Amino acid sequence: MEFDLPTTAATFIAVIALGVVGLLASGMMTTENVLMMVAPSMILFGAIMLAIGIKYGEYRATP
Repeated sequence: MEFDLPTTAATFIAVIALGVVGLLASGMMTTENVLMMVAPSMILFGAIMLAIGIKYGEYRATP
């Protein structure tokens, strides 16, 4: 499966948005907590995992 930059960015944003909307809709936390604490940490964690995944993919692709 080929992922180019727009597909990867759209998938990344969709996963983060789904998590944030789910937390907001559940009413477990206030909106301020979700947007100021949870969303940035989800974005940072996602970016770190994406970078690790890309590097691992590059490692696996080298002969």
